[in-house]
Amino acid sequence: MTTAEPERELIRRILPFAPVALIAAFAIGWFVSGPDAAWSAAIAVVVVAANFVVFAASIAWAAKVSPTMLAIVALGGYLVRLIVYTLVLVGLNTLAWFSPLSFTLALMPTVIALLVYEAKLLSGRMQADMWTFEGART
Repeated sequence: MTTAEPERELIRRILPFAPVALIAAFAIGWFVSGPDAAWSAAIAVVVVAANFVVFAASIAWAAKVSPTMLAIVALGGYLVRLIVYTLVLVGLNTLAWFSPLSFTLALMPTVIALLVYEAKLLSGRMQADMWTFEGART
């Protein structure tokens, strides 16, 4: 990637896969266990995609502020993402139709696929080479 904001480039490259993953999760959930499982699996894909967009946008913002803010947001963001996944699972589990098993079985491979694709896009690049800071010498 050659942009000054690699996170926005990641969003641009990854988001087109979200509808495909959503349809696949819904179809597999429906085939395996019916409509409740299908909706639960689809929600998992939406949560992963939305969480990724918010995290990437926050990293892009932090990179404009300072290297320290970038480190804080990057490290804290992983913890926040895990908390969000847990809270969504616990919250949705109160609904009678929700299937936590389908949600989890869709969430895990979606997160793994996202991380693998993100790593593939970023491979061979040093993180320090991917951000520019105004006023820094080049």
